Order: sequence, then structure tokens, then C-alpha cells
Amino acid sequence: MPTELVQIQGLAKRYGDAIVFDGVNFTLTEGEFVCIIGHSGCGKTTILNVLAGLEQASSGHVFMAQREVAGPGLERGVVFQGHALMPWLTVRQNIAFAVRSKWPEWKREQIDAQVQKYVALVGLSPALDKKPSQLSGGMKQRVGIARAFAIEPRMLLLDEPFGALDALTRGTIQDELLKICAATKQTVFMITHDVDEAILLADRILLMANGPQARVAEIVVNTMSRDRQRASLHHDPQYYRIRNHLVDFLVERSATLSHGRAPELPPEVRPGLAPIAEVVSLETHPTPIRSHA
Repeated sequence: MPTELVQIQGLAKRYGDAIVFDGVNFTLTEGEFVCIIGHSGCGKTTILNVLAGLEQASSGHVFMAQREVAGPGLERGVVFQGHALMPWLTVRQNIAFAVRSKWPEWKREQIDAQVQKYVALVGLSPALDKKPSQLSGGMKQRVGIARAFAIEPRMLLLDEPFGALDALTRGTIQDELLKICAATKQTVFMITHDVDEAILLADRILLMANGPQARVAEIVVNTMSRDRQRASLHHDPQYYRIRNHLVDFLVERSATLSHGRAPELPPEVRPGLAPIAEVVSLETHPTPIRSHA
């Protein structure tokens, strides 16, 4: 039975009278890969920043391993849209800096072994002593991923890390990410705008309704085999069923399901709280199989 690692309870974020999201509730279990999708402005990055301890919610709680998250911590690794590497340091030095922060008592040889292990996992050993200016955009993102994995966090937080990459590079890094997560049983929470990326990577996909007062409206269980491959994804009969459901949500239903636009709440929901997200498994929610361009 998987262990519940993270609990998010009643999370809300307000800026003055403007409510970005409200009543956000979900959990993550050990070794689970969860993606969150929604239109710009619904608060996805703010939720990730609260999980990382980089931002405070207006109300609600985040618990990790039964302890409330109150600030940044090395049990959580973060990879942002930009690589955030220190330009004056080499790949080796950038990652060693993070490793030394996690294990200050380690000797130089231990740190270097840890660095080389994770640089090899992302296929960058030949670039170990190069500086960021000598690397392509995709290589920089791989360094960022290697740095996050090298501190062996209990949870990895990814904020659209492949959004600026070309399709070929993005696909290669997705494959590497899947391999590393499978090998390390890493727990991952990832923001993406790419429906196919979510289907490839995620065990569950959180669908955010639009703001104001956005919320997690649905949690879609990915019923495809966990050893799915990018090249053969579209051959699985479940692929279009799941994809159509996600696209239909984003195109049609997301605008009508936010708390701010849903005055008719079920009687069991207290005033001021959004309804709990519906959990959807497409094995039990058949959808006509049609291709969305």
C-alpha cells in the first residue's frame, strides 16, 4: 500500500479582494508522478511555490511526511522554467554546490561521486566541466534536473521545465526523466500546458478550473500502463479517450467549473468552500474516441 507523502488541505491564495484559487485539496503518495494542468492565471505556479515553501498561502495547509511546510527545505527539489544555473560555475560545480548544502559533512570525493552519478543519468558526462554559456538550452535544463535529483529529495517540483525547448529535445528529456523516476521511485509534482506530456508522465492529472476562485475541479487517473513509451503512446486504445477528456475540459468545461462561477454548490459543501474535485477514471467514464487536432 503506497504511503501518503503530501497532504494539501483547503489551500487558498488572495491578493486583496482578488481570490486566485480557493479550496484546493489533494494528496500525493510516495513514488507518484502528478501533473497539474490549467489555463494561465489559475494559480498553478503559486500552488507549486507554496509546496516548495517559497510562497505563503492565504489560508490552508501543506503537510509533508506529517510535518507542515513552512519554508524551503532540501527534502524538496525544484526545477523552474529557466535553468537557474550559476553562470560562473561549471556543471560539476553547480551541482556540487547543491550536494554540499545537503551533506555539508561529506568529503570532496563523496560529493564528486554524487555529482558524476546524476550527470551521467541525464547523459551529460562529456559536459561535466563546461560552463552554462557553453551549453544548449536543453543541456542547461538537464543540468537543472540533475542538480535537483542529486540532493535526493523526497519530492521533486517541476514548473514547466521543458516549455521553452524544441519538440525533439523535450522528448529526449522526458524519456530520461521517466527512466530516473522509475529507478529512484521519485515523487513528482509537475506543472505543464502539454496534454500529451501529462499523459506520458503522470499517474494522475489535476485539472484546474479557470479563475477567479479557481480550484482543482477534476483528478484524472491515468489508466494506461506505467511502462508506456512516447513512441507508442498513441497506439494505446486508452490514449485518445484520456486525451479527449483533458482537451474537452480545457476547451469547454474549465470556464464553468470555478468556484467563482458555480453558485449552486452541493448541500454538503459549506458556504465559501469549493466542491471537492471529482476523481475520474476513463475506464469507467467512456468518451467517444475522436482525434483532436
